[in-house]
Amino acid sequence: MQAYILIQTDVGKATSVTAALRALPGVLTAEEVIGPYDLIAKVEAASVEMLGAEVITQIQQVPGITRTLTCSVVR
Repeated sequence: MQAYILIQTDVGKATSVTAALRALPGVLTAEEVIGPYDLIAKVEAASVEMLGAEVITQIQQVPGITRTLTCSVVR
C-alpha cells in the first residue's frame, strides 16, 4: 500500500523536515513544494494498519511538522 503525505511545517523547517523524512524506513520520496503544503512524501507499507502506524509513530513525530494529510493511492 502506498500513500502521499501532504505536510505543513513550522516556518523555516521544511528543509530539515525533508531530510529527516528521507531517513525514515518506508518513505520512498520526500520533496519540498510550493503551495498550501510545504512538502509531499510518498510512503509505502504492507497494510493500511501499518501505514497508519507509520504516519502516527514516525512521520508525525518529526520535529517541525505541524499538520499532515494522508492520501492513499488507489490501484
